[in-house]
Amino acid sequence: MGSAIAGRTDEQVELVNEIRRLKKARNAVILAHNYQVEGVQDVADFVSDSLALSRMAAETSADLIVFCGVHFMAETASVICPNKTVLIPDLDAGCSLADTIDADQLRAWKAEHPGAVVVSYVNTSAEVKAESDYCCTSSNAVRVVQAIPEDREILFLPDYFLGSYVQRATGRKNMHIWMGECHVHAGIRPEAALEQIESHPDAELLVHPECGCTTSVLYFIEDGTIPRDRTTVLSTEGMVRHAQSSSAQRFLVATETGILHKMRKENPEKEFIPVNDRAVCPYMKMITLEKLRDSLRDGQYEVCVPTQIADRARVAIDRMLKIS
Repeated sequence: MGSAIAGRTDEQVELVNEIRRLKKARNAVILAHNYQVEGVQDVADFVSDSLALSRMAAETSADLIVFCGVHFMAETASVICPNKTVLIPDLDAGCSLADTIDADQLRAWKAEHPGAVVVSYVNTSAEVKAESDYCCTSSNAVRVVQAIPEDREILFLPDYFLGSYVQRATGRKNMHIWMGECHVHAGIRPEAALEQIESHPDAELLVHPECGCTTSVLYFIEDGTIPRDRTTVLSTEGMVRHAQSSSAQRFLVATETGILHKMRKENPEKEFIPVNDRAVCPYMKMITLEKLRDSLRDGQYEVCVPTQIADRARVAIDRMLKIS
């Protein structure tokens, strides 16, 4: 991800250089989610969304994977790569969305709908994935649901906003949606999107399907309140690609603000404005350069999913990767 040196103090430069030395010595790869702090993004080998990082974890030849994200992401990497060591620099980096459902709750929901196909967003624990038929991410959720026969009942979890978007996009009537939400994305409300559009009429609006404004935005497109040709619902990596290919010079971005660093870095001539500048995930921001250095140096903290859970979760993850 380019230079991690420019604009940093001597102490920060040495910290970055130490991370690079440790990474080489341990044959490690550093994976960082798009919502990570700027310094971590800059020193990572790959910065992307959950789906792309899952693919990179599966394909890497490194002995050690250091996952700069939240805990379920490191768990997913551990499931995909059982013969590799997976570290997360802070064990407390959790996820408010993943916490909205556990394996016992899912088993009880399945019992109410025998024979239903369970589609779990990747933002779930390994135990929940083990109870699922398919995993998905925001970038392939529609394709995953479309791959399931239309006569099969579907349980979609845990994100209500993503599930509602998928149901609308696919037209599935036999789809039940868990009432979970990411507290950060849920806080990006329709009125904020409308206000920003009014203030920046020349801008394109990029919306993550987890957002609390997504359903309203789709309605606003249909009634003409928001221009259809300048509004797109995308995953975080989809936003990055769209910004690169679009001729627009200004973008309104409805997702966690960490994505803005990568977008600005890769498109310095364009302007990126957060729909809600308070949309900051405290869990994503827990990982720092110091914690990353300590993780590489001391081998902390290893994430290892028990074999009996990992083997079952891997089936759902593999199906996701094949469809994507």
